[in-house]
Amino acid sequence: MQLKIMPKKKHLSAGRAPLMLFLCQMISALEVPLDPKLLEDLVQPPTITQQSPKDYIIDPRENIVIQCEAKGKPSPSFSWTRNGTHFDIDKDPLVTMKPGSGTLTINIMSEGKAETYEGVYQCTARNERGAAISNNIVIRPSRSPLWTKEKLEPIILRNGQSLVLPCRPPIGLPPPIIFWMDNSFQRLPQSERVSQGLNGDLYFSNVLPEDTREDYICYARFNHTQTIQQKQPISVKVISAKSHRQRPPTFLTPDGNTSRKEELRGNVLSLECIAEGLPTPIIYWIKEDGTLPINRTFYRNFKKTLQIVQVTEADSGNYQCIAKNALGAIHHTISVTVKAAPYWIIAPQNLVLSPEEDGTLICRANGNPKPRISWLSNGVPIEIAPDDPSRKIDGDTIIFSKVQERSSAVYQCNASNEYGYLLANAFVNVLAEPPRILTSANTLYQVIANRPALLDCAFFGSPLPTIEWFKGAKGSALREDIYVLHENGTLEIPVAQKDSTGTYTCVARNKLGMANNDVHLEIKDPTRIIKQPEYAVVQRGSTVSFECKVKHDHTLIPTVMWLKDHGELPNDGRFTVDKDRLVVADVNDDDGGTYTCVANTTLDNVSASAVLSVVAPTPTPAPIYDVPNPPFDLELTDQLDRSVQLSWTPGDDNNSPITKFIIEYEDAMHEPGLWHHQTEVPGTQTTAQLKLSPYVNYSFRVMAENNLGRSLPSEASEQYLTKAAEPDKNPTAVEGLGSEPDNLVITWKPLNGFESNGPGLQYKVSWRQKDGDDEWTSVVVANVSKYIVSGTPTFVPYLIKVQALNDAGFAPEPAAVMGHSGEDLPMVAPGNVRVNVVNSTLAEVHWDPVPLKSIRGHLQGYRIYYWKAQSSLTRNRRHIEKKILTFQGSKTHGMLPGLEPFSHYTLNVRVVNGKGEGPASPDKVFNTPEGVPSAPSSLKIVNPTLDSLTLEWEPPSHPNGILTEYTLKYQPINSTHELGPLVDLKIPANKTRWILKNLNFSTRYKFYFYAQTAAGSGIQITEEAITTVDEAGILPPDVGAGKAMASRQVDIATQGWFIGLMCAVALLILILLIVCFIRRNKGGKYPVKEKEDAHADPEIQPMKEDDGTFGEYSDAEDHKPLKKGSRTPSDRTVKKEDSDDSLVDYGEGVNGQFNEDGSFIGQYSGKKEKEPAEGNESSEAPSPVNAMNSFV
Repeated sequence: MQLKIMPKKKHLSAGRAPLMLFLCQMISALEVPLDPKLLEDLVQPPTITQQSPKDYIIDPRENIVIQCEAKGKPSPSFSWTRNGTHFDIDKDPLVTMKPGSGTLTINIMSEGKAETYEGVYQCTARNERGAAISNNIVIRPSRSPLWTKEKLEPIILRNGQSLVLPCRPPIGLPPPIIFWMDNSFQRLPQSERVSQGLNGDLYFSNVLPEDTREDYICYARFNHTQTIQQKQPISVKVISAKSHRQRPPTFLTPDGNTSRKEELRGNVLSLECIAEGLPTPIIYWIKEDGTLPINRTFYRNFKKTLQIVQVTEADSGNYQCIAKNALGAIHHTISVTVKAAPYWIIAPQNLVLSPEEDGTLICRANGNPKPRISWLSNGVPIEIAPDDPSRKIDGDTIIFSKVQERSSAVYQCNASNEYGYLLANAFVNVLAEPPRILTSANTLYQVIANRPALLDCAFFGSPLPTIEWFKGAKGSALREDIYVLHENGTLEIPVAQKDSTGTYTCVARNKLGMANNDVHLEIKDPTRIIKQPEYAVVQRGSTVSFECKVKHDHTLIPTVMWLKDHGELPNDGRFTVDKDRLVVADVNDDDGGTYTCVANTTLDNVSASAVLSVVAPTPTPAPIYDVPNPPFDLELTDQLDRSVQLSWTPGDDNNSPITKFIIEYEDAMHEPGLWHHQTEVPGTQTTAQLKLSPYVNYSFRVMAENNLGRSLPSEASEQYLTKAAEPDKNPTAVEGLGSEPDNLVITWKPLNGFESNGPGLQYKVSWRQKDGDDEWTSVVVANVSKYIVSGTPTFVPYLIKVQALNDAGFAPEPAAVMGHSGEDLPMVAPGNVRVNVVNSTLAEVHWDPVPLKSIRGHLQGYRIYYWKAQSSLTRNRRHIEKKILTFQGSKTHGMLPGLEPFSHYTLNVRVVNGKGEGPASPDKVFNTPEGVPSAPSSLKIVNPTLDSLTLEWEPPSHPNGILTEYTLKYQPINSTHELGPLVDLKIPANKTRWILKNLNFSTRYKFYFYAQTAAGSGIQITEEAITTVDEAGILPPDVGAGKAMASRQVDIATQGWFIGLMCAVALLILILLIVCFIRRNKGGKYPVKEKEDAHADPEIQPMKEDDGTFGEYSDAEDHKPLKKGSRTPSDRTVKKEDSDDSLVDYGEGVNGQFNEDGSFIGQYSGKKEKEPAEGNESSEAPSPVNAMNSFV
């Protein structure tokens, strides 16, 4: 019997007390199992077990068989209705009912017609406990009518036109399958251009001459009657046209831009679009408001048909098919609505109740539209059925309260809408039965070790029994593993071990009684192949052997068989099999392949394979040397509390002798997956006596090593759990430090799981004052690493001990360590603070130590706070910055470096312990002597003239004393960067500006400048500048000349490209002068002359008052800075002279024509004879320069 009790497996872990595994009653429903012993005397209402389909289409050429089978106790009787009224089968000689069954046979083959028996049939199975009914079975004979005769005219059309060949098959039951063939019964080829629609018509997107034929025939196959009907052949003739116009797509089906489609949930949704056009259109499909379901979407008929299987309401929406060719595209939208016939959410289930119990029948269905739920009792609508006081109807639920035996009945739930109905029978059987265990007594279960063991306890009872499992005699304990109790009463041991062997008792109880049953479990060793066949390469004609050594449980008898390429060995005398070996003699090429050794027992089987490669005879190859193969067949024997013997079988040494074996262990309880080194043994040894620790779940593995390296690890051995014992050691790193003045924090490094030696690891923490207490105070704490003792005196030495213990006992007595309770801030400040100023930046501080008792903690050292006194203005601007120096230990003096000279300092000293600082000593004031100053903050050189430079500076930011004077040193630098004689000049300290006179013109100077105090000279600052050039008509720019700028000018003037450019300019000017001079001497007209003639008095031309230039000859550029192309240094300008120079000065004078960097600097104003010039008069004849200025 199947017991519906627990929704999931229930995991139960073993404990110390006897473990009973309970199967608790979760719900009241029972299913009566089909157990012959139980069914012999257990009453049960009828249940329909087999019936014909709702829509039953029959073959009219065969007898009609309407099935109705049911079970129940007592056996049910059967009756039928036809079209809603009683069907009296005794009155119809053609109708018989199968004995012991409700199945009807209607003999229409001898006489009668199938149409006579069309109708709706329903079967009722009844016994004393109720009545069950079948579905309404609609009987309809299949029909395969002939095609109506019609005269089909030949179809003639031009190449490229579209064509639809109609099929229009006769309406049959069920509908026929349509296909097109020719007279030779060959299917007509179909493609993207030619295809058959869902309605059976044949569509041509465009016709080709090869489509011409006279035998387009549509066939209809009626599967139910196995008949095929044929339409009259259709003749098609395609006339070739020299040119046919291409056209965009249009749809042949469906019509219009939109259409609708309705489908039922669970069916296949088929959507079709067939288009015509030239060239042939391609069809694409999309869903407008979503994506097509990936795993349920299929394309048929060259993507002209979209199919979605198992369609659901979520597939409703608008689907769009798009037909596209080179001339355009067209689309059609199909609106799909998915309806649903009723389908179960929760179908009603049979109820087996005991008297006075409660229960429910739930009938929950869904559909579109929502189905209507109606109930029947024993086939009668519940509204008119006999009343039952224990029954209450609430929509889709019937609630039963305190049922009695008369409440037994069969209930029918009908869920229906316009697309169909569901009918379900569910009985309520009220029984009072004591527990029965249906599993055979003393059943023996044999299971391979480390595999699951399932012990059955099939049961029945009403009320529902509870199940308890015991091992051995009742009351014995299941202490080791985890057990799983299944809802049907089966006990599962997930990993059966040797100690799982024994007798297990299943006990079932309810209020009417108890039943029990014993089953027996034996655990067998697994079958293993400890020597597997190995890959072999042999020469033709030689002999090869494969070894297969099997180890198995001594109570099981294995059978070993050999396979070749997973089939039987060839029936050939060259193949011989003995106990552990397969030998193949005179090997040929056909013998190559995979050879498999299979070892079978009644409980398990194992196999191992090797490949044989056959090659041509070759010289004997040199042996292959490699690391060893892993050891195997690990076995544990002589298992004691603190030792075990491990044995193994070595793997192949691969032609290099094994030198040693390395043994590792894993602690699956505390550190699963982590392997540790255990020991090493010589390579000639295959056993090892291993020392073990208590309460460790050991697994071992072995590695072999030869001169070439180490093998892979072997498979792990079986697990071995050692017994618990008291700890062998105590925790380490024990310390006692206080976190507060009134506590003692005791810390230690806990033991790891491997060191615990047993469950229940704890620590005994003991402490006492070193001076004073004779008795220890102790407390036992859990597996932690800290304990806090409160209420201790401040900074008192303590003796501390931490001892490990577990459920088995205490570790050895630990040694005491010393600690201290918590520290507090020191109480006293250092006294007699003295300061000795060593120099302007260093001072030495001395102080007297504080008494040790006042420190109240571990002396960390002394800390000096010192700061520089601020002026009232500075103090208001920023906070006083205090500096700190800490001196470790008990030092009573220290040096203060980095002081600022000529400053007023204040300091104090404090003692420091682990808690913090004590009070500060009284402030001590000291002054530092003067020091040398820092460099002047800035140095600028302004207002350069021919023979003077003006220096401006700002005093040092850190004078470090009282400034006494400034020292200025300078020296000239020539064009080759050589330095001249050095001049030393003293300047009063109150000056910030100084003018140097009597300097050389157009000369670069380098300056060295620094301040001085009584302590000495400060850091110097350097600068460079250049005096102006001795030339007329050049104004100096008000810009200081730095070193970098001067250097840059000199460098440019000495560049070859620049000198060449200036030479070219000079040559061009000379040519222009000569040309103008010649023209003037010939009396030619020139622009200046024309302007002179325009004035009333050619003798006199007034000057412009604002700039002093001649009105008509003024050069707008005269008073502007030199243009970018000029190379005049940026620290000066060419100064304008008081009078114009002669041609000799400008044309021939070397100093007058080019400046230092080679740029031309002349500024000219054209003038006439006797015409007054600014600041000078000249009666000289017109010069080439005048001519040039007139020309330009």
